[in-house]
Amino acid sequence: MQFLAEIKKWLGEITEILLLLIAVAIAVEILFGGTVPFFGGVVANLTTLIDGLGENGLVGLIAMSIIFFLFYRRKAATAEHHG
Repeated sequence: MQFLAEIKKWLGEITEILLLLIAVAIAVEILFGGTVPFFGGVVANLTTLIDGLGENGLVGLIAMSIIFFLFYRRKAATAEHHG
C-alpha cells in the first residue's frame, strides 16, 4: 500500500505544478494580450471549456462541482499532512 500512497503523492504534486503553470499562462496571456508562443491558447481553451459546461446546464454544474470537490479534497489532504 505504500506504493499506491507514493503514486498518489506524485500525482498530486504534478497536478499542483500543472495548475501553477496554467495560472502563469493565464497571467502571461492577459499581460501580453494574446496567445504567447510557449503557452498556446490557454485562455481560449478555458473559455471554451467553461462555455461548454455552461451550455450543458445541470450536467455542467455537476461536472464543475466534481472538479471543485476533487481540488478541494486535494488541498485539504495536503494541509493535514503539512499542518
